[in-house]
Amino acid sequence: SRILELVENAGAKKSRSENFITKFARYYTPIVVIVAVLLAVIPPLFVPGQLFSDWVYRAMVFLVTSCPCALVISVPLGFFGGIGGASRNGVLVKGGNYLEALADTEIVVFDKTGTLTRGVFRVKEIVPQQMSPQELLRLAAYAESSSNHPISLSLREAWGQEIDRNQIEAVEELAGLGVEAVISGAKVLAGNEKLMRQEQVPMSEQQLPGGTIVHLAVNGCYAGYILIADELKGDAVEAVTKLKAAGIKKTVMLTGDDQSIAAEVAATVGVDEFYARLLPADKVAKVEELLNSKSARGKLAFVGDGINDAPVLARADIGIAMGGLGSDAAIEAADVVLMTDEPAKISDAIGISQRTLRIVRQNIVFALAVKLVILVLGAIGMASMWAAVFADVGVAVLAILNAMRVLQNPLPRHLRR
Repeated sequence: SRILELVENAGAKKSRSENFITKFARYYTPIVVIVAVLLAVIPPLFVPGQLFSDWVYRAMVFLVTSCPCALVISVPLGFFGGIGGASRNGVLVKGGNYLEALADTEIVVFDKTGTLTRGVFRVKEIVPQQMSPQELLRLAAYAESSSNHPISLSLREAWGQEIDRNQIEAVEELAGLGVEAVISGAKVLAGNEKLMRQEQVPMSEQQLPGGTIVHLAVNGCYAGYILIADELKGDAVEAVTKLKAAGIKKTVMLTGDDQSIAAEVAATVGVDEFYARLLPADKVAKVEELLNSKSARGKLAFVGDGINDAPVLARADIGIAMGGLGSDAAIEAADVVLMTDEPAKISDAIGISQRTLRIVRQNIVFALAVKLVILVLGAIGMASMWAAVFADVGVAVLAILNAMRVLQNPLPRHLRR
């Protein structure tokens, strides 16, 4: 319920860019109609020797020329082409406004687990105290038996035996901390170091290895820990490198893991900043801070995959979710979905966005320039109806053909493989 509340509040704050064509047509259409009427009526009334029919013809040329077909058709078609081209590259964009926003991305924020890392955990080491490694692993697997979290799945996989549900008397999940369970009459705590401190479980002062660590306590006594390792995705380093090459000003990693794990991953992939031990609400607060640090026009993109990432995906200017392994909540809250779960596709999406906007702007400038020239020539009687038809239909066809280029070759040349 807390996650849903965060998503709802974050979604309400997201700004939406207004459609250029809607704003343009609101003023453009009535103005040109009024000008055409005045062009047909005023000169014959106030200039001696002028034929009414000549000025009506000029007004008709003016009106046909001014028809905004090229803009109305080619601009949305350019965005549709960009969205279609992105989908061919395994990137689903949920709307033209998000495609447009991608081009202005200044900050890219990554979740760690499942985004930069594979999210496939394996038990690497079992360090018990006053019990056997198998017993410590059994208690951890039983305590985590009701969760679908990757860490929980890795513990059950390492245990490798059927869970006897009759031994589990109660289970309570503690958000951002771990679980509390009663197993065969014993109170078992399984979670992070913060959980141990909160429950005042005395822990021995020892140097812990880097990685995800699940601490266990039985009846208030520390029982040991289990080290779980996660692997970086093959293109994680490439993803950050390509983003920096594309001009992204800052890359940031947010994670709920410990500081040592976060520091190791951040150094390996090359992000500019990282923040560790964050709960879902903390991630939203951190994104709020980062949003305040960007320029007025710049955008912040957040990349995540889990249900805990849904509030941040909703709050960011652009939410990017992993589509293959990501949760339904994350995919629903996101604006862009990477179907191949490859973070390197983010730079492709930004490149497609920038190419799409270049083609759309070309169409706008070309259409307006041709129309302006023919409008002036038509008003002074130097353009025929054929010129007006070209300025309307001909320019529209050329703009459509130009817009189709982004569908055929969506990526800029430097990103094409």
